[in-house]
Amino acid sequence: MSAIYRLQGKTMTYHWGMPGDVSKVAAYAKASGTDIDTSLPYAELWMGTHPNAPSHVLDEDRTTLADLIKKNPSFSTDQIYKQYKGDLPFLFKIQSVGKALSIQAHPDKELGSRLFKEFPENYKDPNHKPEMALALTPFETLFGFRPLEEIAHHMEKYFELKELVGEEASTEFLQAVKSNDLTEEQNKVLLKKTFSNLMKSNQQDVTTSLSKLIARLVETKTNDSVSQLLIRLDREYPGGDVGVFSSLFLNHVFLEPGQAIFLAANEPHAYLSGDLVECMATSDNVVRAGLTPKFKDVDVLVNMLTYRYGSAESQKMTPVKMGDHTLLYDPPIDEFSVAWTKMEANETENHKPLAGPSIIIATSGRGILVGDDNKQHELDEGYIYFVGANTTLTAKTSDSNLEFYRAFTILT
Repeated sequence: MSAIYRLQGKTMTYHWGMPGDVSKVAAYAKASGTDIDTSLPYAELWMGTHPNAPSHVLDEDRTTLADLIKKNPSFSTDQIYKQYKGDLPFLFKIQSVGKALSIQAHPDKELGSRLFKEFPENYKDPNHKPEMALALTPFETLFGFRPLEEIAHHMEKYFELKELVGEEASTEFLQAVKSNDLTEEQNKVLLKKTFSNLMKSNQQDVTTSLSKLIARLVETKTNDSVSQLLIRLDREYPGGDVGVFSSLFLNHVFLEPGQAIFLAANEPHAYLSGDLVECMATSDNVVRAGLTPKFKDVDVLVNMLTYRYGSAESQKMTPVKMGDHTLLYDPPIDEFSVAWTKMEANETENHKPLAGPSIIIATSGRGILVGDDNKQHELDEGYIYFVGANTTLTAKTSDSNLEFYRAFTILT
C-alpha cells in the first residue's frame, strides 16, 4: 500500500503577514489549489493534524490527514499513534513575516496544562510548544535576553528605559553589572526584577516615554541598528506599546537561509521579518506581552521566563549530515526533527526509512519522489506530501534544482 500522499495545507491571514503577491505562504498554498487574494496578508501555512487547521489529502474525498492516520495507524507507528492519540506529534509551518510578531514565550508542559485548565478562553490546549525556526529567506528575530552588559548600555543610552524601570531598580541593575560580583542565579533574579518593572509599567508612562524617545531619535537622525529598530517597531505598533522598549532587553538576531534556532519553552522571542520554515509541538499556546493587539498576559510571561542571558549566537543550531545533499536539524526533544535537502540538477538523494511519520514541502525547484512501490510523485515548489513511517524515499532531479524540508518524529 502506498504511504506517500499529497496534501493541501491551510493558510492563516494575520495582520503581520505579507501581501499575497509576495508571501511564500501564498505562493506555496497556491501550488496546492488554494485561491489567493493578493490584498490579504498571508502569514502562515499549517501542515499537520491540528484541529484548528487540519491538512487534507488531495483526493476525491478530501480526507483529513488525521483520518488517514486513524485508518492506517502503521503510518505513524503503533507507539507514536498511541502516545499522541492518533495525531501527529508536530505541527509544520511556513511563515511569512511582514511586521513584528508579539513579544511572546511558549509554556512548558506543566504551565501549559495549568493555563488550559484555568483560562481555556485564552489557552486552547494543555500541551507545551517548543519550536524551531529555519530561515527560508534572510530572517530577523528577537530571541533571548542579551548579555547583561548590553542591557546596561541601553539603559544608559536610552534614558527613557531607565525611567520606566525606576530609579532604584535601574541603579541596582547598573551597579551589579558594573561590579560583576553576583552569581548567575543572582543575576537572573535581578534581571527578572528589572524586566518585570518595565513590562508592568503604567500605560500612560509607557506612552509618554516612548513618544519622547522616538521624537528624540528622529530629531537627532540616529541611525544605528538598535535605534532604527525602535523607530520601526513604534511605527508598526503605534500608540505606546511596551514591546518596543522590551526589544532593548532581547538579542537582535539575523539568520541566513539554512541557519536555524531552537526556541525552548519559557524563552522570550519575537519574529520581525522574513520567510521561515517552522516546526513545533502540536500546540497553539502563546503567552504574549507586547507588540500585539491581542490579549496580553504580562504577569504569566514575566513569571514563566528562565531569564537565561547571553549571546544568541550560541543558540543557533549546528546541523549534521543526513545524506549527500541533506542536513539534519535535531533539537533536544522527542516531538520533531527537520531535514533540509538541497539538490542541483541531475542529482539523486536517498532517505533511509524513518521509524515515524513525516511531512515534506518543496520550497524551490522541482523534481520527483519515489517510494517503496516505485511510483513517481511530482515535487514542485509548494507541493506538500505526507510520508508514512518506514517508507524508503528517493528524490531525483533532472533539469532543475530542488530544495525541500522534511519534518518527522522518531521516538528515542
